[in-house]
Amino acid sequence: MIVLFTDFGIDDPYVGQMKAALLRHGRRDMPLIDLLHRAPDFAPRAAAHLLAALQTSFDAGSVFLAVVDPGVGSDRPAIVLEADGKYYLGPDNGLLGVVAARARALRIWRINWRPAGLSASFHGRDLFAPLAARIAAGDWPTAELAPCADLEQTLPADDLAQVIYIDHYGNAMTGLRAANVAPPARLMLDGLPVSSARVFAEVPAGQAFWYENSVGLVEIAVNRGSAASRLQLAVGSPVAVEDDGQTNA
Repeated sequence: MIVLFTDFGIDDPYVGQMKAALLRHGRRDMPLIDLLHRAPDFAPRAAAHLLAALQTSFDAGSVFLAVVDPGVGSDRPAIVLEADGKYYLGPDNGLLGVVAARARALRIWRINWRPAGLSASFHGRDLFAPLAARIAAGDWPTAELAPCADLEQTLPADDLAQVIYIDHYGNAMTGLRAANVAPPARLMLDGLPVSSARVFAEVPAGQAFWYENSVGLVEIAVNRGSAASRLQLAVGSPVAVEDDGQTNA
């Protein structure tokens, strides 16, 4: 199984081109899962926390092709990770940093291979896709990889007290794991307190609240409304936790 996680969007040709490359270089019957193509644009750190949360529902052996790559064509390295039995291919720009930092077992390789006709601006299609297809098919590309000790762009395993994703409802996921934020703690959003609820139906229509979403993150919502619009939230908006009168960023 190959799992796609990008900021390419779905209205442009890039996802289709990358899928064609995966099928050209791998098995035609390989399942391709579109996990997300609206990862935060140009924001590898926010996307790293989102990827770390979303990958937990996939089995060992899954191959993640992850591309949020504003530095494509530069000298930033291209890498492969094996983290707790799952494989990740993408740029070494922080995007895979949270997965790496939280892994119990981790191996890292730098991709030295450069195919003929490599586009300077589309490494997802030309560089990462062929290798992802081979790995998913059980053909480990030994000659194209060099083991390395660590990422160049590391991130801590800690939570990120920011908004990392806004869905089409206007709900705002944060980089806070709900297991680390116990009710009745409140969130502080630019001085505005937001209390917790278990589900949408527990608050009146139009009321803002936070809850533990389906992937274990703290998410800010408005019942039957848009939290992003009402609370003026965007990717990168800071979130603080107020617990027993103490506010922690």
